[in-house]
Amino acid sequence: MFDYILTLLIFLPLTAALVTTLWPDESQIRKIALTALLLDALLCVALVCSFDPAVPDYQLSETADWITLSLGTLGTVSVDFALAVDGISIAMVLLAVLVLLVGLISSWNIREKVRAYFSLYLLLSGSVIGCFLAADLFLFYLFFEFMLLPMYFLIGLWGGPRREYAALKFFIYTFGGSLLILVVMIGLYLSAIDPVDTALALGLAAGKNEVGSDLILQVQSLLASGELAPRQMVHTFRFEYLSDLGNYLPDAVLYPSESYFTGGISLRTVAFWFIFIGFAVKLPVVPFHTWLPDAHVEAPTPISVVLAGILLKIGGYGFIRVVGGFFPGETYENSIPLAVLGMVCIVYGGFNALAQSDFKKLIAYSSVSHMGFVLLGIASFTAEGINGAIYQMVSHGLLSSMLFLVAGIIYDRTHDRQIGHYQGLIHPMPRYTVLTGIAFFASLGLPGFSGFVGELFTLMGAFRAPQLPLWIPALSTLGIVLAAAYLLWTYQKMFFGTFWYRKNTLQPLKDLNIRELSLLFSLTLLTLLTGLLPGLVFDLSDATVKSWLDQLK
Repeated sequence: MFDYILTLLIFLPLTAALVTTLWPDESQIRKIALTALLLDALLCVALVCSFDPAVPDYQLSETADWITLSLGTLGTVSVDFALAVDGISIAMVLLAVLVLLVGLISSWNIREKVRAYFSLYLLLSGSVIGCFLAADLFLFYLFFEFMLLPMYFLIGLWGGPRREYAALKFFIYTFGGSLLILVVMIGLYLSAIDPVDTALALGLAAGKNEVGSDLILQVQSLLASGELAPRQMVHTFRFEYLSDLGNYLPDAVLYPSESYFTGGISLRTVAFWFIFIGFAVKLPVVPFHTWLPDAHVEAPTPISVVLAGILLKIGGYGFIRVVGGFFPGETYENSIPLAVLGMVCIVYGGFNALAQSDFKKLIAYSSVSHMGFVLLGIASFTAEGINGAIYQMVSHGLLSSMLFLVAGIIYDRTHDRQIGHYQGLIHPMPRYTVLTGIAFFASLGLPGFSGFVGELFTLMGAFRAPQLPLWIPALSTLGIVLAAAYLLWTYQKMFFGTFWYRKNTLQPLKDLNIRELSLLFSLTLLTLLTGLLPGLVFDLSDATVKSWLDQLK
């Protein structure tokens, strides 16, 4: 089993999606879905036990030839079913399985189209996990695109009154961004080769296990000198080869030179901005963020949990793995614009959250603000900043899940999201008040919780970055003040004072049930544990981040 642990992590929920579609007894659908994600959680335990955090490179690799197509004089197309984890992706995989499990349990009271809902949810789960495990850009793109379909229907069929509009807007924005990624992916494929398969095509080795570093250097030397004919080249989408500039054709459009320009800008710079925008839509980065508040407001609570808790992280992961990995020079050269965009997200999202009267919209804009710290940390190009960005993604995954659960709990009871319609909720719902307070204080960065550590390290990295002006991280600290303002205002308005609710005929509000209490309490323990012991996350990512930064020097 341990030989195929990564494949199982992806295909368990995908297989369960098929089973739920065909299972005759609809009353057991929930249990099948829960069993699949619980098994994934157990596989994650085995994954952590098998992972060596001291090794910076890919581990537990699973590779199989998938598509091999000879194009004659144009060379050979090679696409591998390649999965692997390193210090960056393993934290995201663990977060994904956790958030997906939380979202599934919070879906327990779904009553309409149960079979379709849980089948789509499991399809989404397998696709999200696949994004973080893929070690081939073609495979990553397939998972990235495939998750749009279940998310579109989950919002469009089970959402609020304007669900069709929100689902369509989500799909168009994300699909438009993915098309930009596709254009760059094709350019990367045309520009780079697989040195291992090319060595085999040249007859320099009889098998892949015979191709060592010396032989790879020999192939790269032949490529650089122009001694390789196009028909001898095997083009690739593998992450490890696309991130090595030695595998790029000297006359290719995305070779790091000044040979190709359009409008006075190199094509490689254009490709960098294309792929950046593609992932910026997903993060989301201002001004590509407008789909997010609509999607959150109309989505059912479990889907808001998954959307904020893990889908936004694919944007941050793409910045590190793809944008920074394949375009490190361009990313560093544009670190100031990227940092400014991160700062704008932090401040703009905070001010917008402060102006909201809708509980879910407030949380949605707070996500824009908090994910701005991720972009700021990546733009710093320091170990503190990038480790902080990864930690911030984990922290925000936990805290945003808590916040949307909190919003969903009160909405399930009243079907009302307006902050001004509540007062004194501490009286009928004391347990709800306590856990909401913990979620709010953790999100505004109270020391001892994960929110404090993530923001601290991204700001430390930005202040330490020699290429960034000090005013960028200095202004970014305003986001922490704004978070305290809108969260404390909301908490005081809704929970303190004499109990009052706009609808006088409202039935007595019930406090948390066992399922709701268990979910919120578990997330509270995790945000407290990672806040007090941040090494649990940093120890996983540090070696990989340092190795990645060393390759840039």
